[in-house]
Amino acid sequence: MTHSVAWSILLVAGLLEILWAVTMKASEGFSKWHFTAVTIAAAWASFFLLGLSLKSLPVGTAYAAWTGIGAVGTAALGMWLFHEPATFARIGFIALIIAGIVGLKVTSSH
Repeated sequence: MTHSVAWSILLVAGLLEILWAVTMKASEGFSKWHFTAVTIAAAWASFFLLGLSLKSLPVGTAYAAWTGIGAVGTAALGMWLFHEPATFARIGFIALIIAGIVGLKVTSSH
């Protein structure tokens, strides 16, 4: 697997992490079966794709990027969908996570 394919797979894994986190919140403690089913399916697919990306990427880099993608997307959707606080400080720290992900991608070599 090429380096760019591994990063593409990791990106999809991170997007699926966002999906499972948001649907977990929407499931209201796993009491809504349709959201629970999506949570379980998206979590499985996210972990599976993370595992595939690890064939070519260092575990520390991949895991940090995966959780960062998930954290940024989940925080953004939390603000939008669940009306969570969108303070200047919170957005600034989310921007730092994005900078970290970009830095990991730019400095990763293969």
